[in-house]
Amino acid sequence: MTAFRFAIMGAGGIAGKFCHAVSILNDCEVCAVSSKNRNRAEAFAGKFGIRKYYDSYEEMLEVEKPDCVYIAVTTNDHYRLSLLCVEKKVPVVCEKAMFQNTREAAEVFGMAKENGVFVMEAMWSRFLPAVRKVKEWVLGGRIGTIEISQFSIGFKAPKEKDNRYFSPALGGGAAKDITVYAYELTTFILNQEIEKMDVTAAWSDTGVDVNNHISITFDHALADLTASFMVNLEEKMVIYGENGKIVMPKPHFASECFLYDEKGEPVEHFVDGETQNGFTYEIEEAVRCIREGSLESRVIPWEDTMACARLFDRIEETKG
Repeated sequence: MTAFRFAIMGAGGIAGKFCHAVSILNDCEVCAVSSKNRNRAEAFAGKFGIRKYYDSYEEMLEVEKPDCVYIAVTTNDHYRLSLLCVEKKVPVVCEKAMFQNTREAAEVFGMAKENGVFVMEAMWSRFLPAVRKVKEWVLGGRIGTIEISQFSIGFKAPKEKDNRYFSPALGGGAAKDITVYAYELTTFILNQEIEKMDVTAAWSDTGVDVNNHISITFDHALADLTASFMVNLEEKMVIYGENGKIVMPKPHFASECFLYDEKGEPVEHFVDGETQNGFTYEIEEAVRCIREGSLESRVIPWEDTMACARLFDRIEETKG
């Protein structure tokens, strides 16, 4: 089978992790990289052994005609570049948060449907074996009916006002950087309908959200999500059921999870001893979907990305 050809837009650290993931998979390659800065694109290509580099995203698409583009730029440019790819009928895997609001999401997904183009948000954490194990325990009734779920994620972000965390121009803010994990993992694992959601946020003097708190009433459970750019939170997810609890440390890049009975005694400890690079799973999913002609992933369907964009709208409304 002919190697599946990825092209990359953006030449930062996360693009490097993607390149490494592709390199350990069979029948996949990165054929080109593009950046607004030609020197940066050239340096990135040299570092990762990529044959072609560009300082024009449009030129790369026209010349290379890749099987899929991985978008690894800052959040502010996800919409524009996703739309560019879809208009040229090139499949897209775009870093989270894929969109800043529902308007962006609706336009890209609408165009993707019209043009018959695969599009997927790169919510890599949903594919991790530890996350899938937690979902398996929950859906398998290992702790009975779920009553309460708690998810905390946060760190002290660098305070420079022009960085990707605090700059509105770069799509900064806690919601699109880390709250996206809390929401998209909680909804994925619990797999329940949302009946009500309350949203609060705190804002920096640069105009981006720095603390988020989301309370969700599902049809059979309550969930509490906390995210922060201001403090180092104990990052974990705890799910309480009538017959026990599940604990997953560092849920957005989880490598283990714990199952306890109702007395708090340990029952099972899952450790992921196989994953070399967690991006490989989302890459394999994209390749499979594109080769079979699917427009969206069953693991990260368009509606889930759209639902998170609606959450961003809700958070923005708290700004006042």
